[in-house]
Order: sequence, then C-alpha cells, then structure tokens
Amino acid sequence: MSEREWRFYLDDMIGFAERVLSYTEGLDQARFEASGLNYDATVRNLELLGEAASHIPPEIRAAHQAIPWRQIIATRNRLIHGYLGIDNDILWSIIEQDIPSLLPQLQNLKKHFTRA
Repeated sequence: MSEREWRFYLDDMIGFAERVLSYTEGLDQARFEASGLNYDATVRNLELLGEAASHIPPEIRAAHQAIPWRQIIATRNRLIHGYLGIDNDILWSIIEQDIPSLLPQLQNLKKHFTRA
C-alpha cells in the first residue's frame, strides 16, 4: 500500500473519533444507552475506527506505539461480534476516556506525516 493510501485511513480514524464525541456530547451514560440512534451510530463509528486502524501499516503502528492500535482493533472485533451483548460500562468508558485521549494522538500523527 502506498503512503498516500494509508493516510486516508488515518483521516478516516480522526473522522470516526470526532463523530463518536459528537454523537455523545451532552449525554450521560443512561441517556446514551437509551438514545437509540446515537447509540447505534456511536457503536458503528467505533467499529469503523477499528477497521481503519487495521489498515495502518505495521511499520507505522510500530513507530507510534503510544497509540493503542491493538486495543482499537480488538474493540472493533468485540463490537462486531458482540451479538450476545455489549458491555455498556466498558463502551461508555471508551467514549468518555479513551476517545478523547486518542483523537489528539491521531491528529498529531497526521501532522507528523503532513510535515514529512
């Protein structure tokens, strides 16, 4: 895959993370769980975030280990295959804690490669 192609996946990851934050803004966990469309859209964007992460080349992931690549991809797998149920406490923790710290890391990675 060319460098330009994987950068599109990085852009997508940033967009998916931004959507997760947008769809959950102003909600507490109970309102989020009861929201229907917001819940479904958020879960879908977390799935897509993990899918896009799986397309970032291994050498880029290895060089930027502060980003939890394996956890992002594993979360996608758990959500995709979570037909027996999703743990909403874990999901809310990802939304509240992980995504807000992940987004600036992804944005900084993009800046790093924009300057390169």
